[in-house]
Amino acid sequence: MIAIGFSDIIGLVGVSLLISTYGLLQFDGIDPKGFWYSFNNMIVAILITISLIYNFNLASMVIEVFWFSLSLYGLIKYLRLARKKHTMLQQEIKFYED
Repeated sequence: MIAIGFSDIIGLVGVSLLISTYGLLQFDGIDPKGFWYSFNNMIVAILITISLIYNFNLASMVIEVFWFSLSLYGLIKYLRLARKKHTMLQQEIKFYED
């Protein structure tokens, strides 16, 4: 019988989120440029990295570092665009109020 520890559970939660997010992407249930896609992928990278701290594998750790970095980039890009859209909307509202 295989003993499942805390780190295994954390890793499995990460993998479950990864599979769910990928499934949503394939069935058009999530926008690949939206907040949730990048956020979910960042959380996946964090959870799997936690499991790798206990059961280290260099190749997997390299993947997770890049996965996290690219997800963080996606989040920042999304938030900048959202802020820009919000500012433009506020300017348009102000224009019509004046």
